[in-house]
Amino acid sequence: MNIELDVHTHTIASGHAYSTLREMAKSASEKGLKLLGITEHAPGIPGTCEQIYFGNLSVVPREMYGIELMLGSEINILDYNGALSLEERYIDKLDVRIAGIHRHCYEHGTIDQNTSAILGAIKHPKIDIISHPDDGECPLNYEVIVRMAKEYNTLLELNNNSINPRNQRKNARENSIYMLNLCKKYEVPIIVSSDAHFDEHVGKVDLAFEVLKEINFPKELVINSSVEEFKKLIGKNRPLPTL
Repeated sequence: MNIELDVHTHTIASGHAYSTLREMAKSASEKGLKLLGITEHAPGIPGTCEQIYFGNLSVVPREMYGIELMLGSEINILDYNGALSLEERYIDKLDVRIAGIHRHCYEHGTIDQNTSAILGAIKHPKIDIISHPDDGECPLNYEVIVRMAKEYNTLLELNNNSINPRNQRKNARENSIYMLNLCKKYEVPIIVSSDAHFDEHVGKVDLAFEVLKEINFPKELVINSSVEEFKKLIGKNRPLPTL
């Protein structure tokens, strides 16, 4: 399976990543991608940028080394209602909007509480993607989440970093497979992401592809194969910026 886009990556601005924006873009170009998303962590993660960073993204060109750039954020889900850690006025300035649970900013609750937190983000009209909904320390009702993702045109992510054995997310591979099988059942598209924190890892989704192959996941439900289809899907909820 070929991919045209990888839209969940981080640069040095996130505080715990190790490559610059240009280095990430160059790597994406060398790997034949057509679209790269740079989605820095929103405030709440130690060492990341302040909100003002996201208010100045217009100064950055949206094409480098022959590939298109979409600049955005991985925003923290803060509570069981799905409150987000970035002000609406800054969310409005983002090309791509990801929301996810991170232990630095969220206290894991019951399965109902955690599911409610994710649903709050899914229903938010400005959120495009839910990042790594796979950590067994934060149990979720995947049946409800998958069905709501379809209803609200929100993409669920299969995160290559999460299912790496070196990662500490509990049962991430097993939970991802369970979620993916529900996506098959309800015909819900998903997005595969590298979650790269270093330029060499841009577009690296080999572990994710192994999982997709293992469960015979339909290629047509993997949105990475087409920039056009990705933009069409996230554009259902909002007008996309003119680059």
